[in-house]
Amino acid sequence: MIKPFIQITVLTTNTVTMSAPLSDKQIQHLYWRAGFGISSAELKTVRNLDKKQIVDRLFLASMQSTALSMDFGALLKKQKDLSREERKQVRQLRNQKMSELNALWFQKLIETNQTLREKITLFFHDHFSVRLRTPRACLHLNNIIRRHALGNFGDMLMEVSKSPAMLLFLNNRQNKKDHPNENFAREVMELFTLGRDNGYTETDIKEAARAFTGWNFNKEGTFVFRQQHHDYGIKTILGNTGNLTGEDVINILLKEKQTARYIVQKIYAYFVNEIIDHKHIEQLTGVFYDSNYNLETLFKAIFNSDWFYDSKNIGIKIKSPTELIVGLSKPFKVKYQDPKVLLYLQKKLNQMLFFPPNVAGWPGGKSWIDNSTLMLRLKLASVTLNSGVIEWHEKGDMPENMMIRRQFYKKIKSQVEKKVKASPNWDIFLSTLEQKEASELISFLLQPKLSATAKKMVSQLDVKDTKNFVIEVLSLPEYQLC
Repeated sequence: MIKPFIQITVLTTNTVTMSAPLSDKQIQHLYWRAGFGISSAELKTVRNLDKKQIVDRLFLASMQSTALSMDFGALLKKQKDLSREERKQVRQLRNQKMSELNALWFQKLIETNQTLREKITLFFHDHFSVRLRTPRACLHLNNIIRRHALGNFGDMLMEVSKSPAMLLFLNNRQNKKDHPNENFAREVMELFTLGRDNGYTETDIKEAARAFTGWNFNKEGTFVFRQQHHDYGIKTILGNTGNLTGEDVINILLKEKQTARYIVQKIYAYFVNEIIDHKHIEQLTGVFYDSNYNLETLFKAIFNSDWFYDSKNIGIKIKSPTELIVGLSKPFKVKYQDPKVLLYLQKKLNQMLFFPPNVAGWPGGKSWIDNSTLMLRLKLASVTLNSGVIEWHEKGDMPENMMIRRQFYKKIKSQVEKKVKASPNWDIFLSTLEQKEASELISFLLQPKLSATAKKMVSQLDVKDTKNFVIEVLSLPEYQLC
């Protein structure tokens, strides 16, 4: 545990507001941002609780951290003891294990009750972006983030910085006193703490790289400090001078309030709104910094605030591919006959877990939707929940958009439909569904309000055919938002 360097203060009512009742739409908003949506049964359970009780319920469910685990088998063998053919087999096994790791975490996202912890893990999976084909290192890093997801950001940062995954990906194993490598030092300031061009110089990066020399890990994947590779000279970093170590650099960065501000801004953009409210950012920065970077304190301040539930923050965020797939799979308890289909969908929708595009992570927002992903996004509900089929019940004149979509769904089964062999549990979903009227169903299934075109389309549907009605509503562009 990193020692507190600042006084912990009591939160004021200016930041965390008094408890208040929430509407169904506001509860759904909380559960989408803190997780992947809410079931009708859960909504019925929490509806009569006040805001603080609902928030506390989310945190209580995620109090424990359950690590992912895998058997790596032959990957644990020493490379020097293997023949050429065996090394080839190990490379193939390594790729196979990366796929298994991906499917393992995705299945956990769908099935877990520790939803808030997994959602925060997903956020920091992007923040501490690593792209490797080394399953042991990737699993280890993922579990570090999960363990600290509702704990101390400083502890997470320190342990992530010393993880084999980060030391490999940002080349710190090659960072030695005679040949310093600046990759990690640069990214820890630019991407992980202060943010690009926020209060550091190229000299600070060079000096920090010297401080991180000697950081390495052994064959067991345990962090080691190789003294013979460390630069013991005097260094000056952000105005601090001395024989500074890598740990000193991390603590210096945490002392900078800009680090708290940068993390808060990223969390706000992800969990609240990409349009930053600077007043809220400054309030939350104070809360986060004064709590010595306690993530639980920060998230409770956000979820217990009144402004989090403002209409301007509801139904405006484009779901990431992970949020979209998990959000569809979770309430229907979807089982995928072939776990590889999850890899296929992630690849087609441009977000494969454990394979971000670069060290900056996925750009998110509007970048999730383009000509190559939009059709699959709109078709995902029918593909996942009804084998790619929508039963059409004509009722009066159909708008042109619906006619086009009808023709589309009547085409020969696509490559996607052949691959996605999913088994949703409609019985559970329908038996727990409270809402029966069209307006109630739509309000439950969608966060944003319907466009005029969407209203016209759903008016043609038979709400008594609940299954088909649900699939059609989940195929609307509005379902892409949360």
